[in-house]
Amino acid sequence: MDQEIINSYSELNSLNVSRETYLDFESYISMIIKKNREINLISEKNARNSIIRNRHIIDSAQIIDFIDLNSNTTTDLGSGGGMPGIIVAIILKNLKNNMKVHLYEKSYHKSNFLREVSKKLNLKTEIYQKNIFEAKNLKTGTIISRAFKPIPVVLDLVYENFLKYKNVIFFVGRNGRSILRKSLKDWELDYTEKKSITSNDSFLLNINKIKKKNNKIVKKN
Repeated sequence: MDQEIINSYSELNSLNVSRETYLDFESYISMIIKKNREINLISEKNARNSIIRNRHIIDSAQIIDFIDLNSNTTTDLGSGGGMPGIIVAIILKNLKNNMKVHLYEKSYHKSNFLREVSKKLNLKTEIYQKNIFEAKNLKTGTIISRAFKPIPVVLDLVYENFLKYKNVIFFVGRNGRSILRKSLKDWELDYTEKKSITSNDSFLLNINKIKKKNNKIVKKN
């Protein structure tokens, strides 16, 4: 692999990400660019290797420290083109972790793309072409939400639709701080924050415990 490409992943050096993982990332990027000519996975102006690498691959990969690696599954809500679910699955593959990543995506074409990527890269995934809001009694380890729905909507989704989970990870952008403050009016959250390595205005939110202010506790282990 070109040394310049390897260097471009330097922000992931502390995350135990191997060169083989970078190779899979680059294959995935090529598939995104090719498929983006047919369906809208990402904006056309951002469909370039360097932008995808930083804005999507590295940004998604940074959550691996928050993933509960002892669980059988991780669930990606509204996966779209697979960021972060596919990226997590690539890292797990190269860590030789047998966890399966569940990707929920209601678009037929995007779901097919996720299946194509999973097959080509030999990833342990399960693709559900359905609206996650219509899925009930779900059980998983980590729940991931990136560019899906606002925090309050996802908290309600977890409360209504998941019987069991370990933690919930949000990618929080520039306006996320005020949304989080508003959410705390309705929810008691046990959480930690981690500054994003790709944006000074963003952070990761890792929620381990959720409790409604009416004292009704969300079901979880």
